[in-house]
Amino acid sequence: MFKRLSLCVVRRGTQATAWVVCAFFMCGCATIYNPATEKKELVLIDTPSEASLGKVISKQIELQYPLSKDARAIARLDKIGEKIAEISDRKDLKYYFKVVKDEGLNAFSLPGGFVYVNSGLMDIASDDELACVVGHEIGHIAARHAAKKLQVSLGYQLIMGLALRNATSVELNRAVNTVFNLIALGYSREDERLSDRLAIKYALKSDFKPEGMITFFEKLKEEEKKKGINYHIAFLESHPAIDERINNAKKEIDLQKINQAGQEIQPNKEEKNPSKILKRCPKCGKNYPPEYKFCTKDGANLTQ
Repeated sequence: MFKRLSLCVVRRGTQATAWVVCAFFMCGCATIYNPATEKKELVLIDTPSEASLGKVISKQIELQYPLSKDARAIARLDKIGEKIAEISDRKDLKYYFKVVKDEGLNAFSLPGGFVYVNSGLMDIASDDELACVVGHEIGHIAARHAAKKLQVSLGYQLIMGLALRNATSVELNRAVNTVFNLIALGYSREDERLSDRLAIKYALKSDFKPEGMITFFEKLKEEEKKKGINYHIAFLESHPAIDERINNAKKEIDLQKINQAGQEIQPNKEEKNPSKILKRCPKCGKNYPPEYKFCTKDGANLTQ
């Protein structure tokens, strides 16, 4: 069906293009609930198209970022990455974990399940810290940050080309350049905050210590001081201020641990120790420490 429609575009011009757009929106897009963002989202790039695009972009990326051949480092990243991917909010992709031969303290991800970590970052990170870094990048993938950026930046022509499997080389180059810009300039600060929260959630669920996020940030902060204010630490650039990220991580770890306990911890109004009295959101059911008044997700008044 899609192939016949694509031929009509050539033969009948603008009118046929309109029919293709209509057909694509009726058949190709969907509104789904994304557990990573906890929102309903319009998905124009389906999973097979995203995976295909990721493979194309990864080939271009690896021309500029040479991969490490260190078998030990590769095995370490694969082992940690697979544990995080297994419990992530997105399991409809095959994940690929690759070590970039670069001393810079950086990690990045591509649409379609590709995660890259610099060898320099791996050298300074413990397993718990590396799990949080990988969790952060998988968080970007689970939240579809790159895919949504492509939807906004590239328009319907490329999206249809991906869906119909007939995108031109020019269109693919536009997609590659857009993702290169994401790597260089970063996501929005709100996207980065969400990926930090997801990293803590994934680390905790996969039996790594989420405190690794805090110790990793502290290492980056110390490295920045040691090397000087102009030292290039890519994992910090375009992100929220590192002190803010540390404070947010501490709060999120407390919340995640409380919610992981779930039904095992029941608020007791007669408990004399107020630190053990939890508050609960009547809408989403999440538990909070007693000093919280409102749910951070939906703003509802908390009850004891």
